[in-house]
Amino acid sequence: MKKLFSVLSLLALASLLLAACAPATETTGGSAQAGLPDLGGKKITVAVENAYPPFNSIDEASGQGVGWDYETVSEICKRVNCVPEFKQAAWDGIFPAMQAGEYDVLADGVTLTAERDEIVDFSTPYVIVGQVLLTRADETRKLDAFKSEAAAIIGTQIGTTNEIVAKETFADKNIQSFEDFGGAVLALISGDIDGVVVDNVTASGFMAENEGKLKIADQITSDEQLAFVFAPGSDLTAAFNQALEAMKADGTLDALNKKWGLTQ
Repeated sequence: MKKLFSVLSLLALASLLLAACAPATETTGGSAQAGLPDLGGKKITVAVENAYPPFNSIDEASGQGVGWDYETVSEICKRVNCVPEFKQAAWDGIFPAMQAGEYDVLADGVTLTAERDEIVDFSTPYVIVGQVLLTRADETRKLDAFKSEAAAIIGTQIGTTNEIVAKETFADKNIQSFEDFGGAVLALISGDIDGVVVDNVTASGFMAENEGKLKIADQITSDEQLAFVFAPGSDLTAAFNQALEAMKADGTLDALNKKWGLTQ
């Protein structure tokens, strides 16, 4: 019996040593921040364009997705215990896709509108932006000159509130709507169009990516609320809202907004 006890003791000691040497990830499970919903490590698909800086884009050096959306959604998931899987998605048709539940979250600098709110759910807004006219750096015309000049060509992205603002602001012009803002900006730099209607945050993002080539010629609007988008009735909406409130309270959201140029 004594010999058996000794053998069992040695086995127990070996087990303790093995456990002590095991990586922390093997012995520690994820959990939500105290006071926030716990999604139990649920994987969620997050739609992004990867062509909308500073919200989302592909870093040329690493080939990885970067931007406010990536950092903020990752922070939210850390707080409510979920795992984000970012999926590149085209903007055109994204709202029917969200309505059908093809993605769990749309994180793409989306403007909250009454029309969109009828078919999808929105989080509480995380920032308010305005629409601007982005031009080449050597442009001398301001907004009123663009409005009055028949030959001026204005571009934007199809299916966006930017397109709506462009058509309202330049009612007598044939607006050129591109699949994404990257295409519109390339057309602007090459001289194929004269201006791009885009939100001020994204304008600053493209200016940073094309240093010395672009500028904001004028402000057009200043009252658009941006929010995350969910399928109707999604249980993620409440979890994201609570995480956003916690991030507002502890200064994390403000720090991320300043880091990526959403606010000053």
